[in-house]
Amino acid sequence: MKVLVMYVEEFSYQPARKNLDDVEEITEGAQFSDSILAFIQVEESDEEKDVKSREKKLVNHLKWTARKNNCKSVILHSFAHLSESKASVDFTKELFDLAEKRLQNADFKTAQTPFGYFLDLNIKAPGFSLARIWATL
Repeated sequence: MKVLVMYVEEFSYQPARKNLDDVEEITEGAQFSDSILAFIQVEESDEEKDVKSREKKLVNHLKWTARKNNCKSVILHSFAHLSESKASVDFTKELFDLAEKRLQNADFKTAQTPFGYFLDLNIKAPGFSLARIWATL
């Protein structure tokens, strides 16, 4: 799993184009502030491991990043451009849903960008050391 995490002062998206047939229709965008924005690519090799172990690893990383940025809001964004390897859609979505639930249980405010869509993104991210963190989990 590859993860690029950014602390964002402001983030918004608008659905641009649906790229998976089996997902619900989404036409409305959303806006966030003072959040951790996680660009996540789940890889094929992640499916060889238990989904719960991958979820725990991801959530621990996101919680650490949030603490370093004094933040309690996390946005999960599926971003299949960080690696050539891709996990199945079903495994990826299950991992995202489990991670979101675990974060909520730890008193984080959470959101997921629409799964199966290309999005128009607006990002305002400050330029300091821990505002952007890359990891292979």
